[in-house]
Amino acid sequence: MESLKVLILMGSKSDMPIMQKAEAVLDEFGVTYKTLVRSAHRTPEATMQSVKDAEAAGCQVFICGAGMAAHLAGVVCSKTVRPVIGVPIASGPLQGEDALHSTVMMPPGMPVATVGINAAKNAGLLAVQMLAQTDAALTERLLADRRTQAEAILAEQV
Repeated sequence: MESLKVLILMGSKSDMPIMQKAEAVLDEFGVTYKTLVRSAHRTPEATMQSVKDAEAAGCQVFICGAGMAAHLAGVVCSKTVRPVIGVPIASGPLQGEDALHSTVMMPPGMPVATVGINAAKNAGLLAVQMLAQTDAALTERLLADRRTQAEAILAEQV
């Protein structure tokens, strides 16, 4: 696996439209990443190998998107001490409520940062914030992004 800072994993290819929002943020900030389809249940060995390979390639943050039972982020967390961000995906009869609970309710000692249902953009931004702790240029870009957001809101005044 080539050098990267973030590994994005999703439980199914159908999660791609949501997870592309995280990719767009990482692209915007110039953060190297790789995206793979891996399932905690259907491809556990490939999932574990992907975590190992990503760490060897310098990965600092994992973003995991999954729907329904949504065990992907928890499984990844069990195999790394690097930050894991879970993105619950709206799917199935509960439209992401089950995924949210599965992702956020990790046992003590196994933390997964969890964003809102389908909130992959926030997962991307959280990954950038984590990386910015040791990267002054990323910090400056985040501050500029916040100023741009504020200016856009102020411009909407009626």
